[in-house]
Amino acid sequence: MRQRLIIFTRYPEPGNTKTRLIPALGADGAAALQCEMTRHVLGVAGRLAADAPVSLEVRFEGGDVEKMTARFGSGPQYRRQGPGDLGCRLQRALDEASAEGARRVVIVGADCPEITVELLAEAFERLSTAELVLGPATDGGYYLIGLRRGTAELFTDIAWGSDRVLRQTRRRARELALSVATLPELSDVDRPEDLAVWRRARRRSDSAAAGQRISVVIPTLNEAGDLPGTLACLAGSDDVETIVVDGGSHDGTPEIARRAGCRVLQSPPGRALQLNTGADAASGELLLFLHADTRLPIGFASAVRSTLGRPGVVGGAFRLRIDAPGWPLRVIERTVTVRSRLLQMPYGDQGVFVRAAAFHRIGGFPLLPIMDDFEFIRRLRRHGRIRTVGLSATTSARRWRRLGPWRTTWINQKVILGYHLGVSVETLAAWYGRRELGWWGSLRSAHPTASRRRSEP
Repeated sequence: MRQRLIIFTRYPEPGNTKTRLIPALGADGAAALQCEMTRHVLGVAGRLAADAPVSLEVRFEGGDVEKMTARFGSGPQYRRQGPGDLGCRLQRALDEASAEGARRVVIVGADCPEITVELLAEAFERLSTAELVLGPATDGGYYLIGLRRGTAELFTDIAWGSDRVLRQTRRRARELALSVATLPELSDVDRPEDLAVWRRARRRSDSAAAGQRISVVIPTLNEAGDLPGTLACLAGSDDVETIVVDGGSHDGTPEIARRAGCRVLQSPPGRALQLNTGADAASGELLLFLHADTRLPIGFASAVRSTLGRPGVVGGAFRLRIDAPGWPLRVIERTVTVRSRLLQMPYGDQGVFVRAAAFHRIGGFPLLPIMDDFEFIRRLRRHGRIRTVGLSATTSARRWRRLGPWRTTWINQKVILGYHLGVSVETLAAWYGRRELGWWGSLRSAHPTASRRRSEP
């Protein structure tokens, strides 16, 4: 993408994080605050990326990529800030983003809880006319900097960490003849007296999320290998409940879900039946249906709430990202994005979400052995728009590895064509089951009436 948002933060390790707050919060408390503030700014960034063509990157100190991914999810790209003072690290991030095709780059820290989606969007917009955008901080620094091109001289002779950073940066910009746009002044949270800023931001966030609980429903059948990674991406999300509906696993899947704090239900096997079972037990106003091998991006909850809050929108899904290298999979990802946006036809591995009232109004998922998500989206589409957000849900490549990307795609398209031509779902499922292991084998033996459709009011 031509626009990139980079977040500067630190892995929340006690004793090495927010050290000026340790006297007030203790080492563990300061690290916990660092973690919460990073999640907060990533949530704001996720809401921006849901509606705008912006790629997300996290530049961090401490820890490593694996720890950052485990703590904050797999949505953005993670990179170390690298050596040098703050100026060197900022310049490195700008240079690498430019080399990768970004034409507008905005960098924010995780220390400013007052940052909003609107401010980030304004920063990118201001870069259409200005060469430099600055977000002044009350302590004399800046919480945001945006540039259209790297200018190494901008970061020289700056007293980093002092109250002169903003003033010196503006002086250097004048010397370099850069046009400058300025955003509203905000406060960073670095000292004990700044904690009130964080508390106010949390109250606003909690108020905005009130009455918008999300119930994530995950059907499982022997998913002990993939489920822990999927659940890790849900941990720490505000007002989100996770319901795992197991179809008779014998590999410890239900125990994994219980240890993660999920609500675990039992059901006869069959994806549509399990999804409906979870939806019937959900307490949230919003429902998100997730495959056990699909990991949601950072900021997913905010993206779901904001998308379903739009007039005329009845449902949505994420962009598809397949967790494996190779240009054929990239082509498939782009094709899926075009299909789901133009035709409003996302599939289940994109993390479909919907208001609970709309879900129950159309009768839930039809109890079909195959094409259940396809038919569900077709029914849902009659009641309003289905929006595909800009964030990507990362799904396992195991389906494509079994038969290869092109053969898998060809089989899927033949099933869809057969469905459109009126071939019975039983015939399609039997044909599909002979080519790929799926839900149908266990479904036929355990739930012989599964081909009965739920009626649509």
